[in-house]
Amino acid sequence: MKVSGFLLVLFLFWIRPSTAQKASFHGQASVVGSFSPKNDLPYFFGTRYIPEFRLTTKIDSVKNIDLLASANLSSTVLFSDLNESQTNFNLNPYRIWLRYSSKQFELRLGLQKIDFGSATILRPLQWFNQIDPRDPLQLTNGVYGIMGRYTFLNNANIRLWGLYGNEKARGFDVVPTNKTIPEFGGRIQHPVSKGELAFSYHHRSANTTKLDFVNTFSKIPENRLALDGKWDVGIGLWFESVYIHRKKNIGNLTNQTLLNLGVDYTFPIGTGLNAVAEHMQINFDEEQFSVNNGMHLSAATFMYPLSFFDNLSTVIYYDWSSENTSFFLNYSHQFKKLTGYLMGFYNPESSQTGIQQNELFNQFKGPGIRLMLVYNH
Repeated sequence: MKVSGFLLVLFLFWIRPSTAQKASFHGQASVVGSFSPKNDLPYFFGTRYIPEFRLTTKIDSVKNIDLLASANLSSTVLFSDLNESQTNFNLNPYRIWLRYSSKQFELRLGLQKIDFGSATILRPLQWFNQIDPRDPLQLTNGVYGIMGRYTFLNNANIRLWGLYGNEKARGFDVVPTNKTIPEFGGRIQHPVSKGELAFSYHHRSANTTKLDFVNTFSKIPENRLALDGKWDVGIGLWFESVYIHRKKNIGNLTNQTLLNLGVDYTFPIGTGLNAVAEHMQINFDEEQFSVNNGMHLSAATFMYPLSFFDNLSTVIYYDWSSENTSFFLNYSHQFKKLTGYLMGFYNPESSQTGIQQNELFNQFKGPGIRLMLVYNH
């Protein structure tokens, strides 16, 4: 069925006078300021507002049609003591999707977040978003596409997707996407003893016309295969493995493999100290399944609730090749209507190769301090 026909069917269901509709409007406003003296423009101030409108139409007791629309309105300014400044203002769609859902089935069309995988910090399977563990708001760009998911009675599930018109970097992508060619893929996830296993596949066309150091092609067929699993055996254990093959020779970027191993445990200290540790190896090579040109990254998070309203957390990255360390400390307090965040950080002055960089969450080199206030309504 064509997309226009699918939308027409949903619309006819939607306007039936016998159905019950419920509309809601929410929003998130945030203000942030930071100081990082090692940058040319050390002072940063930004505001962001994400309004969200949702309309739910009940077809029967288990079937619904939902419309969600939200925007990302932001303004930022970087400045120094010498009156130098850079300002930026953006208004972009954040999520716009239409969804049909029943007890075991979901079909969603539009600008949406697609997220899956077992890892929590270094995430080889972060194929369609840029969620940064250091961002308290977990902001990420969405992708345009259609996704269907069916959940079986034993909690196994299968999802299929098709994407079009997306070119922004996602996760550990080193080669941009050709937005004029559709992408497609799927994932099968099945429960196993004390855990679950999943297999994922994705096909897209890569585009190297904006890269200076490789052969230039606008259409490079690319296939991704992934296997991941997670278990709870007193401690949490997981892995994510990804193999990426591009069908044209672009040197060391022709083939890419990523392997992540992770563990988490909550220590019975006070209110409970949760610790997560992950290690990931990334290999690039002209030959398939080669382990040359490898990079090793380690990461850890620690989260400790000081009280019902106060939390302390930290994120640490270590790049074994460059011997660079990145450190992020966050203290949060829940006021009556606001949430406040006081953050301290240190990022290497050289590039943090291999670590996700969320364009919605500003990263600065060297040490720094940041204060953020968030209001949800």
